[in-house]
Amino acid sequence: MLLMASLPFDRFYSHLILISFAIHTLIHLNKNTVKPLFNLRTMVLQSVFYVTIFSTIYTINKPEAFNEWGKQVTILLFPLLFCLNPLDFKKYRPQLLLAFALVCTATVFYLYADAFITIQHYKLPFSTLFSPAFTNHNFSEPIDMHATFFSMQLVVALVYVLSVLINENSFYKKGFYLFCCLILTAGLIQLSSKSILVVLLIIMNIALPWFLLKGGARLKFVLVSASLSVLIVIGILNSGAFKERFITELKHDLVKSPAGADLDSRLARWNVGMKLIAKTPIIGHGAGSEIGLLQEAFFNNKLYNSYINRLNVHSEYLSFLIKSGVIGLLIYLATLAFGFNVSIRKKDFVFFTFMTLIAVVSLSENLLDVDKGICFYAFFFSFFIFSNDELVRHSIPGRKPELEEAQYFASQSNVYVIEA
Repeated sequence: MLLMASLPFDRFYSHLILISFAIHTLIHLNKNTVKPLFNLRTMVLQSVFYVTIFSTIYTINKPEAFNEWGKQVTILLFPLLFCLNPLDFKKYRPQLLLAFALVCTATVFYLYADAFITIQHYKLPFSTLFSPAFTNHNFSEPIDMHATFFSMQLVVALVYVLSVLINENSFYKKGFYLFCCLILTAGLIQLSSKSILVVLLIIMNIALPWFLLKGGARLKFVLVSASLSVLIVIGILNSGAFKERFITELKHDLVKSPAGADLDSRLARWNVGMKLIAKTPIIGHGAGSEIGLLQEAFFNNKLYNSYINRLNVHSEYLSFLIKSGVIGLLIYLATLAFGFNVSIRKKDFVFFTFMTLIAVVSLSENLLDVDKGICFYAFFFSFFIFSNDELVRHSIPGRKPELEEAQYFASQSNVYVIEA
């Protein structure tokens, strides 16, 4: 729970609590509760790290490749820790997700409080809250989080609270969950991530009614959510700051930047990346090669802003093609397909939302090159896979199944079972 609560904050806390989580897991190691370590599930969860290891063999930049090992090691560790940890993740999943959602809600509340205090201190009009000075990265700056990566966490929190709200009968709890939903939604609006807006439209108009509702309730919700989506789009078109963020900047991202422009579009960076991919499309240039190759290419193509800021290609799919070629990209796509398959088969709405976030954000961000993106991917992918699994226990040859089951539950509750 502490590890999940640390995700919206500085990576120092996440890493410190991860170390303590690993130590705690080893202290409470119980051979009767260890889940299979070497199987398809674990290999799929760790596959991205294996791609990095393999592409290090032929890389043109070994120091940077090993640096990527260090950043992505959590992708290797989380599945192992989830296998070794005796906790029944399926049983405690609701409590853990609710705690995470409450921390995210409190964090957004804090960011709004910080913004209002700043506005009051400088005697600015309250309408400044919706100006570029307090939206996107400027809103999440007090916790030093990338706006898109923080938005991904808020979406997971919002979707879980919504799923609880729909099934809640208590009037007071409904009111509390509704309040949390409003705070989280306000935070997402303030963060103004374009890719997250796409995910929300997909989730609210398609996934939520399909996963959680039936019959007439589903149709009513679709009509209401579609109407709200239209109103949101109209609101964006009529708001100066949000129109600039969602419409003008999107147009800029999808056009070719003129040489020497102050800001380089994503399309311009993607075009440069595609030229690098064409040189070695099957296996790529190796782990850690992306920034170095792009630096030279950006300078040659007069994308000086990207060159000065040492920007990456800003697409996880293109990043895989640059570093590990078609082979690496196919493995990543197969990993995403595995996650989508489990989420749909288990009818897990929150897991499906997580997979949609990863798939859509990977179009416009190098998700697995940044610590917070890596931690989000590694932790929640393992968490949702293991919380959808039935509890696995090793069989002891010659031991009766009933006694083995009693022995297992005894080990969980400190009750002794005497074999007659």
